[in-house]
Amino acid sequence: MTLSAPATSANRIDAAFARLRAAGRCGFMAYLAAGDPDLERTAGLVLALERAGVDFVELGVPFSDPLADGIVNQLAAARALRAGATLPGVLACVRALRQQTQVPLVLYTYMNPVYAYGFERFERDAAGAGVDGLLLLDLPPDEAARNAELRRDHADNGAMKMIRLIAPTTPPARLRDIAAAGEGFLYYVSREGVTGERQELSASLAAQVAAIRAVSALPVAVGFGISTPEQAAAVARSADAVVVGSAIVRQIGEHGADPDLPGVIERFVRPLVDAIH
Repeated sequence: MTLSAPATSANRIDAAFARLRAAGRCGFMAYLAAGDPDLERTAGLVLALERAGVDFVELGVPFSDPLADGIVNQLAAARALRAGATLPGVLACVRALRQQTQVPLVLYTYMNPVYAYGFERFERDAAGAGVDGLLLLDLPPDEAARNAELRRDHADNGAMKMIRLIAPTTPPARLRDIAAAGEGFLYYVSREGVTGERQELSASLAAQVAAIRAVSALPVAVGFGISTPEQAAAVARSADAVVVGSAIVRQIGEHGADPDLPGVIERFVRPLVDAIH
């Protein structure tokens, strides 16, 4: 897979991290399952997150076999699929959002939907819609690295960024390889296992982030298991961005029928954002 779609301006992810760095603060990244409860309301939820102060939004592409996700996100994907969400529909949602917001948007997806859509067509359509980054959960870094030279050619322009995942179990040599091929930011999965809320943070979090910083100048976003303002504030002491997903998705699942769902989510997320800002 190549990342060859050019753009005429700086990537929104790079620009947002530059602003955060200049302000001396950590960023907040929120995850939504696109299409839950439906794609029209997904757009409203993204705008609500921006009003709450969110700096980046991850949109999960609904998939029938989301192996990296815990039960909360699995149920959200199932709801989205029942509501008719598709990858073309998600890209149309992004395209519509770009008429109203410039918040950086990262697609969180598995290989299967992209493979079925067609790699080159997806790259063209996603970049054209306004997607800033792509996080392919089950694409092995070794396969992604085949196009490293082309990605370097586009590293300084506005092309869609390929976001890399690093786990607590990633060996040092592999960490260096992943970091060298990284773009936009590096996503550190703070715990082993699938997505989902946790009662406690990993005791090794700060040390693991420091190890990543030792081999890369890219910003480090930390996610998986962060669900309270206290946890978000603790992670913010080490990370460049804090990622919260399942806790937000749970609220959407519980209040999906509420006409004021965007308001519910904005009020839930604001204390999380305030805790790190």
